Amino acid sequence: MRKQNIIDGATEKQLLLIYNPVAGRKQIKRFLSEIICLFSEYGYIVTIFPTARRRAATEFVLKYGSQFDRIVCASGDGTFSESVAGLAQAGLSIPLGHIPCGSSNDFAACHGLPMDIMTAAKHAMEGEEKALDIGCFNGRYFTYIAAFGAFSWLSYSTSQTLKNILGHTAYILDGIKDLSMIKPEHMRVHANGEVYEGDFIFGAVCNCTSVAGAFDLPQQHVDMSDGLFEVILIHEPANMAEWQILLLGLANQDYSSKLIDFFKTERVLVESTGTFTWALDGEPQVGSPEIEIVNVRNLLKIVG
Repeated sequence: MRKQNIIDGATEKQLLLIYNPVAGRKQIKRFLSEIICLFSEYGYIVTIFPTARRRAATEFVLKYGSQFDRIVCASGDGTFSESVAGLAQAGLSIPLGHIPCGSSNDFAACHGLPMDIMTAAKHAMEGEEKALDIGCFNGRYFTYIAAFGAFSWLSYSTSQTLKNILGHTAYILDGIKDLSMIKPEHMRVHANGEVYEGDFIFGAVCNCTSVAGAFDLPQQHVDMSDGLFEVILIHEPANMAEWQILLLGLANQDYSSKLIDFFKTERVLVESTGTFTWALDGEPQVGSPEIEIVNVRNLLKIVG
C-alpha cells in the first residue's frame, strides 16, 4: 500500500519497523526516534511494531506485510528469523533490512552487517539487495541454521562477559566443561542418495559460515544462494584423545577426520527417536521421528 503525499503529489513509500524492546541490553529504545527520522529522510512513512511475545513478528508480517515496500527488523537472531518466516509463509518478496541488537547476532556477523545501531539503520536504506537461501524444517522456516547436540546452544548460553574477553575460544571452553553431560543421538541421515548412520553428538544443517558460534566453516565452501545446505555431523569420540583431535580439527577448519561427516545438499531426511530438541536460529524446536529439511533457494531478499 502506498500513500499519496498531499503536498507535492508524490508517492510515499511504506516501511515496517519491527523491533524487540527487550533484545540484548534493551538499547534499541534509545535510538527509535533517530531511526524513524533517518528512514523518513529516505522517503518512507514508518509503521512501528514492537514484539511482545514469541511468533508475534511472524504473525504480523503474515497478516500485514504486503502493505509495505520495505521491512526493517531491529532485534537479535530470534525475532529476525520470525520476520523472515512471516515473509516466507506469506509468499512475499519484500526487501528486509536488519539492525542487529540482540545478545547474539550470528546472522549479522555471518553476512558482515554493521553492528553499530545507527550505521546498520543507514545500511538498511543504502545497502544492496541480495537473494539468500533459507531452510524449511518440517514446515517451520529458519534463516541460517538448524542444529542439535553439543554446540547447538552455545552462542545463546555462553556468558556475554566470557564472549567479550575470549571470543570464539569462550564457546569451546564452555562446551568442554559440559563434555561429560553430552548424550549422543542415534540417527540415519539421508542426503544425495547416501545414508549417514551413527551416534552423533552434534549436527547442523546450515547456510552460514559460523556454526552455532563455536566454529567456522571454510568460506570457499559456503555459497549462501546456491540452493544447497552445508551439513556437518559429528560422531561420538571414543576417548579423550579423539576429543582432542576433534576439537583441534574444528578449530583449524579441518573436516577430514573420521569423526566428521561434511557435505552439501538441497534436502535432508533425518530418522531418529525424535526425543531431543533442535535449535532453529537459536530457538527451540521439538524433534520428531522423521524430519525433512529443505533448502528454499533465494527466498530472502536481504539488504546487505
